[in-house]
Amino acid sequence: MNEKPELYDEPSEVRAVDGAVAVDGPDAVNVRFTPDAAEETSERLLSASFEARAKKRLGKMPHRPAD
Repeated sequence: MNEKPELYDEPSEVRAVDGAVAVDGPDAVNVRFTPDAAEETSERLLSASFEARAKKRLGKMPHRPAD
């Protein structure tokens, strides 16, 4: 089965709970991170979001042939 995962346009709920970071999102996502893991995850999410946005924008632009 090679189905693409569902694409969501609503952000997850994030809050601090008992010294952990709780993330509740679509499709029953419910995870808890240590503060360190939450910080690293946030950096990875931000980096991937920049990459995805750039690919989306560049995909609409005509490409110039290499010189």
